Amino acid sequence: MAVDPTLAPKDPLNTGAPLDAAAWRHAVTSPSLPESHRTLAVPDPASTRFWAKLAAFAGPGFLIAVGYIDPGNWATDLAGGSKYGYTLLSVVLASSLVAILLQSLAVKLGVATGRDLAQACRDHFSQPTSIVLWLLAETAIVACDLAEVIGSAIALNLLFHIPLLWGVVLTAADVLLILVLQQRGFRYLEAVVLALVATVGIAFGLEIFFSRPEWASVLGGLVPDSQIIRDGGMLYIAVGILGATVMPHSLYLHSSIVQTRDFVRSPEGKRDAIKFGSIDSAIALTVAFFVNAAILVVAAAVFHRAGHTEVAEIQDAYKLLSPLLGVGIASVVFAVALLASGLSSTITGTLAGQIVMEGFLNIRIRPWLRRLLTRLLAIVPAVIVTWLYGERGTASLLVFSQVVLSMQLSLAVFPLVMFTGERAKMGEFVNPRWLKWLAWATAVLILGLNAWLVVQFARA
Repeated sequence: MAVDPTLAPKDPLNTGAPLDAAAWRHAVTSPSLPESHRTLAVPDPASTRFWAKLAAFAGPGFLIAVGYIDPGNWATDLAGGSKYGYTLLSVVLASSLVAILLQSLAVKLGVATGRDLAQACRDHFSQPTSIVLWLLAETAIVACDLAEVIGSAIALNLLFHIPLLWGVVLTAADVLLILVLQQRGFRYLEAVVLALVATVGIAFGLEIFFSRPEWASVLGGLVPDSQIIRDGGMLYIAVGILGATVMPHSLYLHSSIVQTRDFVRSPEGKRDAIKFGSIDSAIALTVAFFVNAAILVVAAAVFHRAGHTEVAEIQDAYKLLSPLLGVGIASVVFAVALLASGLSSTITGTLAGQIVMEGFLNIRIRPWLRRLLTRLLAIVPAVIVTWLYGERGTASLLVFSQVVLSMQLSLAVFPLVMFTGERAKMGEFVNPRWLKWLAWATAVLILGLNAWLVVQFARA
């Protein structure tokens, strides 16, 4: 694949020493996601209209968006909606705004430097630090995949009565799907994921129609309530929603897949790539916000309103939806959406695992073997957990996995904010002063919320 000719090869992991600012800008490792790197041509920006440019860059945002509507989100949104009604809608909204900000920074890093976030960390930090960050990133991906795999397995069980354990094993087939789609072109992979996202969106549009929520209460729930901070149980779910919405592996993934576009590597070309990549991301994450909000609204309108305030198990939600709504297909629509959500998120989770492993460790092995390794890192823990816990207790595991994700989030956010705020690394694409302050305030807020959660449970 093409590599920016202004960059000279260097592998800091072999030296064990971080690069100084000047060397960082003139060093590069192998291309991120090499089998898809710069495989999609983008028209010359000088002779292309706005909508044609947007169409050329559109796609990566929806691969990222699936991580924001995965089964882990379902668990936290169902728990929050059934127990607290519409109150936590403000957390879903705030989390989505944070996601839009952070994903735009990931786009900027990938386009301006030609590195994904994992590669950038390896170039900047010492070898021991990079290894620690890699291990923690893998932990986050395992936690994320645990939710996605279990969610997919639950959907297969509900729709086709496949035992949960066998359903977990079947989710490994996404490795084959990715290989087939990428051989045909990265656009095919994006199209399949977009179709799955659309399925989830249509399904929850129907669920909203069936449940007939109180729209005044929905709008009121978008206004933040200080009770969220004071109530330990509410805060736990709120941080889980944050972890489920803003996922660390999505930052690594996004900074890589924006490099699938073969745009002109001029300042103008990069500005266009950042602009349209950020628009694509914002549109996709707005769709993800409406899906997340719909899940919580349905839980509040159906379960909380009926007095079922402890509905956190996805299986319980499936069983109760049709009887409470009086609509026979409501439960089936719910399960179909869950399966589409799980399938799409396991695909992107596998890609993220590959990017993290290659970026931090600079390991270059055959694509099918790389994906099998990253998939096994998720499948094996999920098999063990499913074997130990069975069908019951999956909700607590799903919510806990999202809290683990939130705890890991700062370890991806702080390097991202730091790198995109340094002129020596970003050149003319460095964050302006206002964006630096906003990004750092967001990073500190995320860290503070997690610290507050630890204190709350230490006191309990």
